[in-house]
Amino acid sequence: MTRTAPFAAAGLSLTLLLGGCAYNDTLGRNQLILADSTGLEQQSEAAWQQLLRTQNPALTGASVDRIRRVGNRLVEAAGLSNRSWDYAVFNSESPNAFVLPSGKIGVTTSLLALVQNDDQLATVIGHEMGHVVARHPAERASSTALTNLGLQVAQGVAGSRGQTVGSFGAIAAQYGLLLPYSRRAELEADRLGVDYMNSAGFRPSQAVALWRLMAQQRQSGQPEFASTHPSDATRIAALEAYIRERGWS
Repeated sequence: MTRTAPFAAAGLSLTLLLGGCAYNDTLGRNQLILADSTGLEQQSEAAWQQLLRTQNPALTGASVDRIRRVGNRLVEAAGLSNRSWDYAVFNSESPNAFVLPSGKIGVTTSLLALVQNDDQLATVIGHEMGHVVARHPAERASSTALTNLGLQVAQGVAGSRGQTVGSFGAIAAQYGLLLPYSRRAELEADRLGVDYMNSAGFRPSQAVALWRLMAQQRQSGQPEFASTHPSDATRIAALEAYIRERGWS
């Protein structure tokens, strides 16, 4: 890299940052969106097809019918009925669910065994829909891309010390930017999820009950500052405060 190249790259970083910022009415804040939504949907569709080939999930049956009933109500509440939706149940010991921007919803057998009612199932699916509506996948991809470009600039300016600066910068970016961003996104998705639950006729209070159940299942002692997700206590307290503020039960 020439001496002027790092500064040109820095200028490009600033241009991308300014050009990619847009106000998101749903979240009430600015977002950095550089990633193309069409490209992300194509990637998520390819990922879904790979999951179907490699994981052999259930696409029919009582469990799939259940998540379809719950999911369809949340799709309507979240304003996502402008696309067709596919549902699948994956055999896994990890209680989880995911929603892809291309219109796919996957739920694991372990989650179905854990939840005590459809309201709690709606908590997880609604949360994942919140990520889609909030454009968190595009924001995450954009933030990561800009961070990587910034580290390349720092390495170029540092010259022979570039490798050391790059390593330190990567750690700093992870713990100072990307992980805290992820925790913010999780809390935003929690709030959107209970909004959709309430609009769809589910009980928002069951979101708190579900996360308490999830907390009982966890074995990890990883501190919150080193996690992409809020601690269970942080998440539960935030949900309780939000539900109380909205006057829901």
